[in-house]
Amino acid sequence: MIVKIADNILSPLGLTTDENFNSILAGESKLAVHQNVFGLPKAFCGSLFDRERLSKILAESITDSADLSFLEQLCVYSALQALENTGINPANPDVIFVISTTKGNVEYLSEDRMDKRSYLAYSANRISRYFANPNKPVVVSNACISGVCAQIAAVRELLSGRYRYAIVIGCDVLSKFIVSGFQSFKALSADACKPYDKNRSGLNLGEAAGTIILERTENPISEAWQYAGSSIHNDANHISGPSRTGEGSYRVLIDLLKSVDRSELAFINAHGTATAYNDEMESIAIHRAELDETPVNGLKGFYGHTLGAAGIIETILSMKAVDNSVVLPTRGYEVQGTTYTLKLSNQKKETVKKAFIKILSGFGGSNAGIAYRKGGIE
Repeated sequence: MIVKIADNILSPLGLTTDENFNSILAGESKLAVHQNVFGLPKAFCGSLFDRERLSKILAESITDSADLSFLEQLCVYSALQALENTGINPANPDVIFVISTTKGNVEYLSEDRMDKRSYLAYSANRISRYFANPNKPVVVSNACISGVCAQIAAVRELLSGRYRYAIVIGCDVLSKFIVSGFQSFKALSADACKPYDKNRSGLNLGEAAGTIILERTENPISEAWQYAGSSIHNDANHISGPSRTGEGSYRVLIDLLKSVDRSELAFINAHGTATAYNDEMESIAIHRAELDETPVNGLKGFYGHTLGAAGIIETILSMKAVDNSVVLPTRGYEVQGTTYTLKLSNQKKETVKKAFIKILSGFGGSNAGIAYRKGGIE
């Protein structure tokens, strides 16, 4: 059995999972319009770290932090916070690191030479070596579904019997390359995004790091979060546009319903980017899977799209929500804006159910989902 034993979220909303969760309950968001950032001529709305403040915290917490890039420092700090009080020695050979990121240190790319710092494997090795881990880390970079795919990769490593613990870290930070790329797609909203809303006009980007530690065990505690199932499908519809029928996401949901029953589900935590096509596609997929009566929420209105961190931090927040018997709100949502009516709300709701599904979709027609339940089936 695979269980979650520790986690951390590091974002502009807070340095711990509890700080982030409480900020969401308070309705807070760090989405704001940024001008003259990263040398970009055009303003954009997003959620950015206070780099000056955070850099001081990182320098105080990480030995030889100056030798690590900002992204690598975020990963190390998040893992350190998650590891605290677990009793796990990350230097042991029964521990594997899995890193989720879509862009890594892309800012180190150069037109005239290859900089090793821009390689994802290079960063992953620096992160795992900081903890003196002897194993080759796993790197997952599969567009927006990376955070869920990383958890699936970790589960597979644990089920193979090679490792007892997996430290799964998701992180991305913004740069001129990333923001200008989304601007060229005309995919960004000028103000705070409105997932699933009739007046949505695009997504926001955000920065975050998150860590979830999984364990393979035969004797989980009664209230442990247990991995229930997962699925990945690629509908190969378009390089940047999702399937109009939601085919890949639909197949993911059908697969997951073999692991969790509809009656167990507290909610579906969806991708909810607030783009016209993504939100519509998800409504179609959820309807086709006959999950119209299951509560749905999206967290991009609090964080923006955090790329490789999204699947990690949104999974952790979903666990935290069930722990507190709530369905978190979809910030920015007001008027139903998809063909099929989803059970959405911009207010938190109560729940007594103990399982959830997390789904993501990404460029290239990629779709992934993972299901967890708390304490198993009664």
